[in-house]
Amino acid sequence: MTNDKKICVGAIVGVHGVRGQVRLASFTDDPEAIFDYAPLVDEKGTRVFALTFRGTGKDHYIASIKGVTTREEAEALKGTRLYVDRAALPPEEEGTYYHADLMGLKAQDAQGNAVGIVENVFDYGAGTFLEIKPENAKSFMLPFKDAFVPAVDLTGGFVEVIIPEGWLAEEKPPKERSLTKKAGKKSKKEDE
Repeated sequence: MTNDKKICVGAIVGVHGVRGQVRLASFTDDPEAIFDYAPLVDEKGTRVFALTFRGTGKDHYIASIKGVTTREEAEALKGTRLYVDRAALPPEEEGTYYHADLMGLKAQDAQGNAVGIVENVFDYGAGTFLEIKPENAKSFMLPFKDAFVPAVDLTGGFVEVIIPEGWLAEEKPPKERSLTKKAGKKSKKEDE
């Protein structure tokens, strides 16, 4: 596995005040760790951001960025995602993976037959899901659990997947509804 990837560790989500400070969302396990990583760069790696912690808000940090001194300069950065070199991050624990390390891996079955490519990784709070894109079919989601993904080989560049029977079956058409009403009992008040 190469460590030349960039990992998104946060984003500038708004401005704070008139002196160029920004509201910062952290995507790291330890949210304050975003201030420990350097250098942080934009997605293309063309702009470097030196952050200084200034405080906290309800669901964000307040930070200043070296060279940004006005509200207008800060507003221009809103929506900028902040990245760090993969090599700057601590090694993952056994059985855990950075999402960026999984994306782009080949998905194959236990016999080594190609299933597709891991296109994305999602975590909506109920667990992590891999989005797998077969060569000539729609992408599908698979839970990132041992029952569905028993092996991850970063060095070999693949994940082994088990797709349960019927998992990829086409949707069934909705059942037809009856238009007849069932006769019910009337109360005395309805008869009056």
